[in-house]
Amino acid sequence: MRRATAEADRAGLAALLVTPSADLQYLSGYDPPPLERLTCLILRPGTDPLMLVPELERPRARASAAGGSIELVGWQDEDDPYAALARLVPEAGQLGATDRMWAVHLLGLQRAVPDASFRSASVALSRLREVKDRHEIELLSRAARGADEAFRLIAGSRFDGRREEEIAEKLSDLLIRHGHESVAFAIVAAGPNGASPHHETGSRAIRAGDGVVMDFGGRVGGYCSDLSRTVCVERPPDGFREVYELVREAQEQAFAAVRPGVAAEDVDAAARDVIASAGYGDRFIHRTGHGIGLEEHEPPYIVAGNPQPLEPGMCFSIEPGVYLEGSFGVRIEDIVTVTADGGSRLNWASRDLTTVS
Repeated sequence: MRRATAEADRAGLAALLVTPSADLQYLSGYDPPPLERLTCLILRPGTDPLMLVPELERPRARASAAGGSIELVGWQDEDDPYAALARLVPEAGQLGATDRMWAVHLLGLQRAVPDASFRSASVALSRLREVKDRHEIELLSRAARGADEAFRLIAGSRFDGRREEEIAEKLSDLLIRHGHESVAFAIVAAGPNGASPHHETGSRAIRAGDGVVMDFGGRVGGYCSDLSRTVCVERPPDGFREVYELVREAQEQAFAAVRPGVAAEDVDAAARDVIASAGYGDRFIHRTGHGIGLEEHEPPYIVAGNPQPLEPGMCFSIEPGVYLEGSFGVRIEDIVTVTADGGSRLNWASRDLTTVS
């Protein structure tokens, strides 16, 4: 919270206003659900932290919020929470609102503090959350190891004749068995469904000759895993092996480009150039990667147009893919972290073409 307040001061913000979100969890350790009742952490340069909370939530906030180092200010259901918040923030100047603040809360604040202007709090918070410390990287590593083990075990299972949703359920169970506290998603996309990167896992029966894209992850200590692997059932479909090796090479080249000072967009280009040179550039339809931490998707984004230099401690996915509508898709995804002189993979699940039964 001290670092965030200092960053806010440097950015010219009179206060940071942080409602329930990964930002609030990161700063205070308090992780309530986002609800219509307003909860808001207020960080102002030169003052101690305050948190406005619904009175009925005060016991939970006191028990979990930053070890009691935040002064809690309660409001009752009959009160106007925006008027209550207006009494705790500057009447004018720029206020930083967290990116996940509900529109209804922001609109209420704008009415209550008409002489203030609002900016995204990310100008102060992004850098703090983008660069992970040793403890955060250890949690991400533990999550990655659990995902690796889930893939290793599912690859030894029978796929032929089972439904996508059965494989997804098994993956979810394996994540929990191997250290995850919760499962966030488990995408299983077989055959032509693999050409949809965010396919909604369903009842399609998996058959011999299918490629199967699996993209799954959950949380360990609040920090996320996110792993994608593509397998083939008994035999690869026509053209699959060529595309698979192309995607694997693209991922390897992107990883080799990771080092401090390199622009995020250059890592994207390293993967994209490999795929484009083979004639599949228009079939790589998403960015190469996204940051990861308390959220599955957060800065930095590994995408064309992002000139942000990489720094040691940044963690993100590298996940190139090729998607051939009506046939199959291939995606290979690992989480990596930037080190002092390059990059380090957090995932070590096999990237060789795996054939399952």
